Amino acid sequence: MMIELVHPEPTSVYAVIALFGSLFVWAAVLLVAKGRRGTAEVEAASTRDSGSMLGVAIQALGFLVVGFGPLKLVLGSPDALAIGEVIAVLVLIAGVIALFMASSRAMGRNWAIVARTLDDHQLVTWGPFAVIRNPIYVALFIWILVMALALGHWRGLILGVPLYWIGTWMRVTREERLLRAQFGAAYDAYAARVKRFIPGLI
Repeated sequence: MMIELVHPEPTSVYAVIALFGSLFVWAAVLLVAKGRRGTAEVEAASTRDSGSMLGVAIQALGFLVVGFGPLKLVLGSPDALAIGEVIAVLVLIAGVIALFMASSRAMGRNWAIVARTLDDHQLVTWGPFAVIRNPIYVALFIWILVMALALGHWRGLILGVPLYWIGTWMRVTREERLLRAQFGAAYDAYAARVKRFIPGLI
């Protein structure tokens, strides 16, 4: 069963190169976002829910399931299908990184991996957060689809997608609990107006 799950579909070597090359861009973007978080004193003045890190671990497991496994690379001059695959990978990667950058910029030093609110935390309702409440999680979900496309690991999505959304739900519920505790009716009004993941739907 595991062999069947990780059995790869043929994929262009150029799509794989594009995926792994984008990791350097991701690293730079994450460093910039981390730099906005402020000093250790700011971090200490916060309310945390460390249980959200279990959600992070389950999300990471979802990524691992999709990313793990052999590759069936198509070498040589790319045909029309391979060119289309590379273009799709590059466009989606650009969209993911742009959404994450816009979201982390809007959050400023409010952004963190662990669920927490600062003493002077702001309720961010602008930028991508004016459209959906969890744009970073949407960006990461698109990223897991990009991985499946670039690596040819579509079967990994069978297990990877449920794991990702289980971990995401664990994080979201803890984050919402903290935000409601700090902002009360203001957060309830925002949550009633803006959906979690898809505008107007969910």
